[in-house]
Amino acid sequence: MATIYKVCKWTAWRAAGLGPFRGSRADERDGFIHFSTAPQLAETVVKHFAGATGLVLLAVDADALGSALRWEPSRGGKLFPHLYAALPMTAVRWARPLAVGGDGRHIIPELAP
Repeated sequence: MATIYKVCKWTAWRAAGLGPFRGSRADERDGFIHFSTAPQLAETVVKHFAGATGLVLLAVDADALGSALRWEPSRGGKLFPHLYAALPMTAVRWARPLAVGGDGRHIIPELAP
């Protein structure tokens, strides 16, 4: 089972409740939900979430997303997972707060690739 990761505001995640998660404002603007693989996550957090607080990290079963999940080139031509549908709650393995260290940088937990 492949795992992909999503970082978002805790308030947006909570607002989804038990229904499908439609992503952030940036996701809505782009027409898909942005995800990262474990090796891509640290760079994603630095680039898009530096200084942000109140974040949650979602671990998602990529295989459960079917054909709506596409791997497309992004930063430096690397393939990133993009979901062209709402995220079903059944595909979410876990959701955890994304901690911030004393230096103000986010602490990326050890993750499954």
